[in-house]
Amino acid sequence: MSSPGSNGSPSPPPALRRGPKRVLRQATWILPQTGERVRRAFTLNAPFRRRSGTSNGELEPLLPRSSSSRRRRTKTVYGLTSEFLGTAYKFITSPNGIAILKCSIAYLLASLATLTPTISGLLGHNDGKHMVATVVVYFHPARTAGSMIEATLLAVVAYCYSAAVAFASMAVTVAFRSQGLLHIGHMLVLVVFCGGGLGFVGWLKQRMSSPLVNVACSLASLTIITALTKEGPVQLGNFNYEKISQVLRIVLMGICAATGVSLLIKPQSARFEVRKDLVQVTDHLEEMLARSTTAFLAGSEDELKTEEFAHLSDKYRDSFNLLLKNYREARFEHYILGTESVHKVTGRLIKCIESLGHSAAGLRSAATTQFAVISQGNTGPQPRRPMTGYSFLEPNGELPSIFEEPEDSDGLENEQPRPLPSPGYTSNPADIFSFFIAQLGPSMKSLAYTLKEVLHELPFGPGPEYDIVFNCNFRRSLLVAKNLFADSRKEALERLYRQKVRASTSHEVIADYEEVGAACGYFGSSLQDFAEDMVQYLDILAELKKELETQPRRRSWHWLNFWHPRSRSHSACEHYKQLLADEGPARRLSVAGRPRPLVTQVVPAKMISSILWKAYKFVRRDDVRYAIKVGIGAILYAMFSFIPETRPYYAHWRGEWGLLSYMLVCSMTIGASNTTGLQRVWGTGLGAVFAILAWIVADDNPWVLGFIGWLASLACFHIILVLKKGPLGRFVFLTYNLSALYAYSLSAKDDDDDDDEGGIDPAIWEIVLHRVVAVLIGCLWGLVVSRLIYPISARRNLRDGLAVLWLRMGLIWKRDPLTILVEGDDGRPRAAYMDIREAIGLQRFLTHLEGLRGSARHEFELRGPFPDRLMNSVLDATSRMLAAFHAMNVVIVKELKASPGEAELLRFTQAERVKLSARISHLFSVLASSVKLEYPMNDALPDVEHVRDRFLAKIFEYREQNSAKKVATEEDFELFYAYALVTKQIADEIKVVFRLIEQLYGKLDEDSLILRGY
Repeated sequence: MSSPGSNGSPSPPPALRRGPKRVLRQATWILPQTGERVRRAFTLNAPFRRRSGTSNGELEPLLPRSSSSRRRRTKTVYGLTSEFLGTAYKFITSPNGIAILKCSIAYLLASLATLTPTISGLLGHNDGKHMVATVVVYFHPARTAGSMIEATLLAVVAYCYSAAVAFASMAVTVAFRSQGLLHIGHMLVLVVFCGGGLGFVGWLKQRMSSPLVNVACSLASLTIITALTKEGPVQLGNFNYEKISQVLRIVLMGICAATGVSLLIKPQSARFEVRKDLVQVTDHLEEMLARSTTAFLAGSEDELKTEEFAHLSDKYRDSFNLLLKNYREARFEHYILGTESVHKVTGRLIKCIESLGHSAAGLRSAATTQFAVISQGNTGPQPRRPMTGYSFLEPNGELPSIFEEPEDSDGLENEQPRPLPSPGYTSNPADIFSFFIAQLGPSMKSLAYTLKEVLHELPFGPGPEYDIVFNCNFRRSLLVAKNLFADSRKEALERLYRQKVRASTSHEVIADYEEVGAACGYFGSSLQDFAEDMVQYLDILAELKKELETQPRRRSWHWLNFWHPRSRSHSACEHYKQLLADEGPARRLSVAGRPRPLVTQVVPAKMISSILWKAYKFVRRDDVRYAIKVGIGAILYAMFSFIPETRPYYAHWRGEWGLLSYMLVCSMTIGASNTTGLQRVWGTGLGAVFAILAWIVADDNPWVLGFIGWLASLACFHIILVLKKGPLGRFVFLTYNLSALYAYSLSAKDDDDDDDEGGIDPAIWEIVLHRVVAVLIGCLWGLVVSRLIYPISARRNLRDGLAVLWLRMGLIWKRDPLTILVEGDDGRPRAAYMDIREAIGLQRFLTHLEGLRGSARHEFELRGPFPDRLMNSVLDATSRMLAAFHAMNVVIVKELKASPGEAELLRFTQAERVKLSARISHLFSVLASSVKLEYPMNDALPDVEHVRDRFLAKIFEYREQNSAKKVATEEDFELFYAYALVTKQIADEIKVVFRLIEQLYGKLDEDSLILRGY
């Protein structure tokens, strides 16, 4: 069959002749709203209708039209002003603009505690009233109601802890003073309460790793430092309740101002935000499903390589993370309202959404593997084929795009699938794919379209209520569509494997044939899993709707019975808690993977040293070392407030603010300390400039000072909320409050010994100078302590963490993940770290490493800057490997007991799987060794492809030998399809990492092998 040239030119030779356009026949698809079977043309490439209000960028022109450009050039001043006002109004009414406005109003109200005598009188006559504004900055009202409840609880806990430390310190000094041992009491206060109390605050901040916990720890540090080093009772050995009670009133006033603004002005509910996020997530899943299926059917990876698809994946990840955040905050709202059952059902719904996301990732992975197989099969010389019939392959080695054209029912019923070339000839991978698409493509597209329509309608209606929109026909329609697809898939795979391959064909060709079946089967299996998860999603959604519409509403507050065993049951949100149980993620993985020496003989001296070493294990943890480091630095800095000779200088230069700066700057790693220190310095400088300008312009007028502070708060909250630079914005606020508001507090004749700063006639330059010097000294001290006392390098931790992660992944694969489906021959329990089900924990550890990469960028060493770009590529490749691990995990956990067919296949392919697993584990070990030692790798590395081809050929051999027995069904082969594809993905990503490490450390040469020291 030839195609005439378009210009009447001679036809190309047969070898280059293009076949006809591949037509995807119509198929029956299920209309989700009614369950009706429809047989008409449709497409998955229709414009996506977003319900979240975002516009489709494809519909907007890249360049403005010429007429618009001419109008822009001829705009008048009035037009420009109108455009500016319109843009400003649009920003003010946006979520970010409303959040900034709410925060600025709360800050203005908090400033009245200093500027208004009536409110100021409620806080007594001591200074420190500016801390009300600081509390509002820390616990700003741009939060949901649930987050505001959590912030209130954390603020109260922070105050209670700091008050306990302050009262205990005063009790100790009073007790020792009565015995004439005040100096010993000061030493105990320094070591136990100052060092231990602040060290525990630092440990808790690192342990919890939560923004709200961080600001609560800052509040606790401020209160402890003020009570222990600034006020005189601890130094003099007396009790003074006034300052502690004032701090309580300050905290309560600041929290009340923030909470009132949050709940009265455009309040946000985390419960409704969860529903809004679910709408966005399902929109992204709808688009990912349609694009992945279209790319697979078209045989073109252009759809998946576009920048738009990459942004779509990023948007899905960000939306899902935001969903988890709002879900955690909604917990507090549900607890207050007594709707705990709704929260639990919502958690199951989110868990199901996560499963849908994994299935969507599996679809993309299978499609990507398809393209790799096609390109791999078209690179080498092709065997000669007879010219009877035609090929689906384009001359450039690609599959043609799908072309849909309407057909009548009679023609479709009589349509027969085009067979592959005769059994005596080897098929090209593209031909096998084309055969599969011709058989299963229509039903696959029909199921994808039904799923796409259901996702578009789910789960909630328009805002702000987001009521559940649930069509009772959705579930039945999905079940019918899934069953139609399952029947078509089974028939297509059976027809695919009825094609014969000559016995003399090489392992590579047989492996290509089986790999095509693996890719096709895995994509179909992932699409079927997606449909099954959608059915479960609809069931949970129906349960949630019933729970919400039950009248009268059943309310319960079981969480108040925290001592009752029923209240300790595992909730749905535990799946999303961070992996922070007994040890940090880095320590947990490294300890688990660390080999232990075999002790053959117990020597008393060695036994004692071993006991001491095990006892010291707790101190060797990075988080404990960090706490000790923070405590030691705080002791060395705060001791100057207890020494009589140095205390005047400490008080004059406001050493308490330097100590607070030290607590804020001293971070877990050197890079994080450098980052925070730099932001602290910049924030202090900007805050000092704002304070001086505000004080000069206001000229001691409280209303002008309040208005200027409100304007400054707009800029600072823009930094915090929009630019996402929280520390920088908070540092600006802190310095402004310490300078401008504190100066007005002095001018209001508050009872405080501040004659060195002008007293009732404040010297703003002196005040600002003292604060800036104190902050700079505190920042410098934090950097010194981070470098000299238990230095924790983010570069080293990142390198060690990557080595441990790769070793752990190698151990998992060496054990062979498929063996979890059969009982061990020796009957011994398997080690937990050899289980593929810990893939989620590995993914969270990778997130920890990505955070270390961000800190490592700011660590400066003489050997050069940190290779951020290369390390980011290494982490991306590792992330893709872990995604493959998780895809394998999804297949395994469906049924942890092997079926008879799977058990027989496991025994038949055991030898090949052992070799393949050992080869991949060896490559992981080489990677870990190279990055741990920072040494080049040997280029003579074992190859995985040949062993994997033998594994695929073994599966094909089983089909040929046992086709009549019917022991293993097509469903049994799904597990091995996934294993083959995951193995290929891991091997390909390992090659990518090898090339990246070669760029990092170079190649192994003779200079690297010189034996030195002789």
